[in-house]
Amino acid sequence: MNEQPRVLRVPQMVEAFQHFAGSAAAVTPGGCMGWRGALLHIHIAEAASYEMEELKEAYCVAGRGIEGDRYFTGKGAYSKKADVREVTLIEQEVLDALARNDPPLQCGPLNLRAQDHRRNLTVRGVPLNHLVGRRFRVGAVILRGGRLNFPCKYLEKLLGLPVYLPLYNRSGLNCSIERSGIIRLGDEIELLN
Repeated sequence: MNEQPRVLRVPQMVEAFQHFAGSAAAVTPGGCMGWRGALLHIHIAEAASYEMEELKEAYCVAGRGIEGDRYFTGKGAYSKKADVREVTLIEQEVLDALARNDPPLQCGPLNLRAQDHRRNLTVRGVPLNHLVGRRFRVGAVILRGGRLNFPCKYLEKLLGLPVYLPLYNRSGLNCSIERSGIIRLGDEIELLN
């Protein structure tokens, strides 16, 4: 008996906004692209493990980072890693959810101060997980989303708190700086492309 070889059909990838679920967000006012956020906190640390210092404004240098920060000078814990980490961001909504114990955590609510998460910028109203590869503006500065930031055991050890699992998949975004400039508390954040 002559059997024909079986050909496996590999499903084709559907772009996010071409998919029936994603297409609804693209045409809904304020959906995936109609947001406007705000810069709530700016933090830098001179070197790895140093206390985070809060600033009212900061100078961001394209290709380097925030002037005075550990990643600007190459003294950050992850400075030798290949991924871009010129500026790191986290959502205030994540910190609020941890404080509410939402979703319920085995350790209970976590009340992290703005400097505890060790990201440079704390933002509100900005869907960071959707900004990988996207350009956006913070005040006069233009950033490009790199990879999502992952929680680490280093942070857990530094804080003495069980933050690794609660921050998984919501630990912020690593970015590069495309256009230098000054950022200030309260600056508007908006998507460019």
